Amino acid sequence: MKIDRKQVLEALKYITVPGEGQNMVESGAVKNVQIFGDEVEIDVTIGNPSLQARKKTEVEILKVIHKEVYEKAKIKVNIKVDAPAAKPKVNEIKGKPIPGIQNIIAVASGKGGVGKSTVTANIAVTLAKMGFKVGLLDADIYGPSMPIMFDVAHEKPLAVNVDGKSKMKPIESYGVKLLSIGFFTQPNQAVIWRGPMASKALNQMIFDAHWEELDFMLIDLPPGTGDIHLSIMQAMPVTGAVVVSTPQEVALADARKGVAMFQQDSINVPVLGIVENMAYFTPAELPDNKYYIFGKEGAKHLSEDLNVPFLGEIPLVQSIREAGDVGRPAALQTATPIEAAFEELTKKVVQEVVNRNKNIPPTEAIKITTMAGCAAVKKK
Repeated sequence: MKIDRKQVLEALKYITVPGEGQNMVESGAVKNVQIFGDEVEIDVTIGNPSLQARKKTEVEILKVIHKEVYEKAKIKVNIKVDAPAAKPKVNEIKGKPIPGIQNIIAVASGKGGVGKSTVTANIAVTLAKMGFKVGLLDADIYGPSMPIMFDVAHEKPLAVNVDGKSKMKPIESYGVKLLSIGFFTQPNQAVIWRGPMASKALNQMIFDAHWEELDFMLIDLPPGTGDIHLSIMQAMPVTGAVVVSTPQEVALADARKGVAMFQQDSINVPVLGIVENMAYFTPAELPDNKYYIFGKEGAKHLSEDLNVPFLGEIPLVQSIREAGDVGRPAALQTATPIEAAFEELTKKVVQEVVNRNKNIPPTEAIKITTMAGCAAVKKK
């Protein structure tokens, strides 16, 4: 008897591949059928890697060929396991987006003392100078510094009525809308709160405030990778993160952890880039000299190692510290190298936000699912 290929394919239509729901011809599982006299060679690819599924498929092929085609046919069956292609994730928007706020940028550092708050404040005022509507949330519950840096330490947010609800009105300074726990405590009062209390205070400043329309909200996170960070990313869909570090190895080691936190599968916040603060010192009397007190280009090399953008470097300049202490961020000083440095940095941040929004789906707010701080991603 001469075996016909068409007969074999018709016979194989009686078989449903495990997990497919279609017969193996329609599903595309049959990759090749070759006939050599009374020999039939069949190549089949299935998605189920289990030995049981492979054996069952082989037995069913042997049975159906002997029953429907030729009982004396010699059959060789090659079964390959094909891992099914991962389906692209569809962003189902959940969580609590803040109406009117277009982009939320978290500014973080692995350790304290690297100038994270200073960088945040100066990016904020530079964005405002560029014409953007800007808000700044001081999320450093235990060490708030923004009220001093914006010269509003003695201000108190007022209550306003919005659609029948009482809301906090952020303090505005230098074109930046600002909220901080520092507005609600005394200057010499320590905030001694457990995590849930701190998280509740943050949620009130986020959702019980009348931020109005904002192009950018900057969030000044506390140092490290702790409970406040998870609370923020659980509360809102962060567009991206900026990590600040100084060039020395001790700071870089912690900055690496900061980047790793945002890149965890359970958090998955795009890292817009790394900023190198206190990159070098130039004394006023020697304006052409650069002294790399903390090391040279450490954060730049780290960004290359981690394959994240390098946003720029800010020099160690006395006037930056003085400006923060008197409540007027240094970037407000016109026609100075400091203004130029922060302007260049801010332009790169904006460009990375544009790139991120163009190439990556909306960020997902995360839902904490275990006491250990593990997180399962839930869409914004």
